[in-house]
This record gives sequence, structure tokens and C-alpha cells, in this order.
Amino acid sequence: MTDASRGGAVSDGSARWERAADLFADWRAGETRAIDDLVRLMTPVLWHVVRAYGLERSLAEDVVQSTWLALVRASESVADARAISGWLTTTARREAWKVAKGHRRADATSDEILEPMLPAQESAEAEVAASDESRRLWAAVGTLDERCRRLLRIIAFDDRPDYANLAGELEMPIGSIGPTRRRCLVKLRAELVRTGAATEGDGDG
Repeated sequence: MTDASRGGAVSDGSARWERAADLFADWRAGETRAIDDLVRLMTPVLWHVVRAYGLERSLAEDVVQSTWLALVRASESVADARAISGWLTTTARREAWKVAKGHRRADATSDEILEPMLPAQESAEAEVAASDESRRLWAAVGTLDERCRRLLRIIAFDDRPDYANLAGELEMPIGSIGPTRRRCLVKLRAELVRTGAATEGDGDG
């Protein structure tokens, strides 16, 4: 499921996080090229997280860039290299939420605010769909209702979501995030089964 070569494609899931941890550890050990590979690996993920906040392209680019700059400045604060993926996605999510709050138009409808705005042209986030599996997954996410799309894009890459903070950002009661996430995942699996991207038994047990 993975290409173990330096900078090679890595499928979504634990392999991506493990690869990110290795690259981060290599970079802190003095291997300067490792940070370039880490950026290539994780930027598509950060794009999905950031664009879930409805930011226009230029603002999303700024947030992703700010996330990487924050890592350069605070790399020593990440005590465990295995936490780097969570650190990056959490930092990007918080910055995107802050920027989105500051740029909401007074006359914007909630749909305009919440709708993930993916660019029509090929760009950095398209890299996350490099594998057929990823393309099918995000195509299926796109068929879900707006709340499910946003929720899954924000927490899909977070192993331990901070529900307390997410409740404020998503404007949802904290107790409803878990059940809503489960319902959204059920809908997602049904769509994947319908399109042949998954079978009924996938993920059981």
C-alpha cells in the first residue's frame, strides 16, 4: 500500500502518519531534505483540512504556509515525532478557523460559510487523490450532505479529535459530534459500497 522510496506516494491511513514521523525525525536529526519530503507528504492533507472551513484559495494557501512556518519555529516543542501529523492538522485547523472567522462577510449565508470550496483547477490538494482509493473516497465524501462533508474533512485526519474545541468551531453541541460522525461514516460506507469502492464486509470486526 505504500511506496517506501524517499518522497514516494503513501496511501492514506497509518502508513502516512508513520512516514511523516520518520521524515520529521530525520529532519530534526539534521537531514535537511527530509523537510521537503514531509511538506510534499502532508500538504495535501492540510489542504483538505483547511478548505473545509470555506476559505478562498489565496487564504487557504496562506494558512497552509503559516502552518509550515509554525512548525519551523516550534519544531522543538513536538516532543514525540509520532505526534507530528496531529500537530500539523491541529495547527492548520485552528488557524483556518481563526482566519475564517475574520473573513466572514456580514451577508454570507451559512451555506456559503460552511461549504468546502475546492478549486476547479489542478492544485496541491489534488495530490491527495493520487491513488484510485483516495479519489473514490473523496468523491464519496462529496456526495454527502454539507454537515457530513465538513465534519469528515476536519476530523478525518485527527486521531484524537478535540471535541470541546470542535464544538465551537462547528457550532454543534459537543455531545452531538460523536454520534453525527458515526452517522456520517455509515453514510460514507454505504456510498462506497454503492459505487463498488468497498464491499459490505470491509472494515467489519
